[in-house]
Amino acid sequence: MEPLAELDARVTECAACPRLVAWREEVGRVKRAAYQDWTYWARPVPGFGPPDASLLVIGLAPAAHGGNRTGRMFTGDRSGDVLYAALYELGLASSPLSVSLDDGLTLRGVRVTSPVHCAPPENKPTPGERDTCRPWLVQELEVLAPRLRAAVVLGAFGWQAALPAFAAAGWRVPRPRPRFAHGARVTLERGTPGADGPGQITLYGCFHVSQRNTFTGRLTPAMLRDVLREAAGEARVPPYAPLDSRPHAGG
Repeated sequence: MEPLAELDARVTECAACPRLVAWREEVGRVKRAAYQDWTYWARPVPGFGPPDASLLVIGLAPAAHGGNRTGRMFTGDRSGDVLYAALYELGLASSPLSVSLDDGLTLRGVRVTSPVHCAPPENKPTPGERDTCRPWLVQELEVLAPRLRAAVVLGAFGWQAALPAFAAAGWRVPRPRPRFAHGARVTLERGTPGADGPGQITLYGCFHVSQRNTFTGRLTPAMLRDVLREAAGEARVPPYAPLDSRPHAGG
């Protein structure tokens, strides 16, 4: 088994946080009325994307009736609708829709993950749960490191969780730690300067694709595309098709 696939399989078996285990399983039993016919995933949700990804998108945690239902990051909820539509328009996803594990969606050069792999009550993991889950993100970064060139971090929580993970995976994080802002850009070095092997990575801050942000216009589709486009250029991700041939939504 490939290292990333093996890591993803181990993630799905984690039961380290009792509160999150109880919540994800309760949600899977009770269900939302619209999804009564679904068999909920109700386990930790691994990252999604190819093992040779040079661009990483880091969110917060799976949604109770999104990833916790479908088993894939940002799949089956409105946040995912916004994210994957943007990735598709930039030629980084094979479809603008992310509905279920068997919908055929693939990503090109991009992987989507989060610092917390279980759905938390009210979408709010505790600091302790964030820290307990950090080793999974660290291991993911270590596996991706040889090709990873850029990361888009969605929201302040993700930013605060990601920086220690990058540090633990061998990148040098400036002191004081850079503050989150939409449009923030920070370059981290890894290893000995000038040496062969994984080197620098550029982090981009972006408001989270939450309904609160997208419904109020704090984050528009155009704003999201701009950040993803810049990061994809830094990561040298070739799109599925020329950008000017992709559908372009207003916003």
